[in-house]
Amino acid sequence: MTKPDTNKQNRKPNRLINEKSPYLLQHAYNPVNWSPWGEEAFAQAKAEDKPIFLSIGYSTCHWWQIHLLHSVETLRTLAL
Repeated sequence: MTKPDTNKQNRKPNRLINEKSPYLLQHAYNPVNWSPWGEEAFAQAKAEDKPIFLSIGYSTCHWWQIHLLHSVETLRTLAL
């Protein structure tokens, strides 16, 4: 029997949940309000006067996984 993914059980998905890319889908349960690349993301950033935080991480890179663990997936860090 496989153990359920407890990390995702209590999390709501972000907008990436509707994407087809396996890379984007693996970030669909990050607590970051990610947007896929496109006009909607640019329009929202402009309307809210916020910069674009572009993730170009490569999912199999060890240091990218460490970055995710300590920043993107850590609610305490996101609160900063």
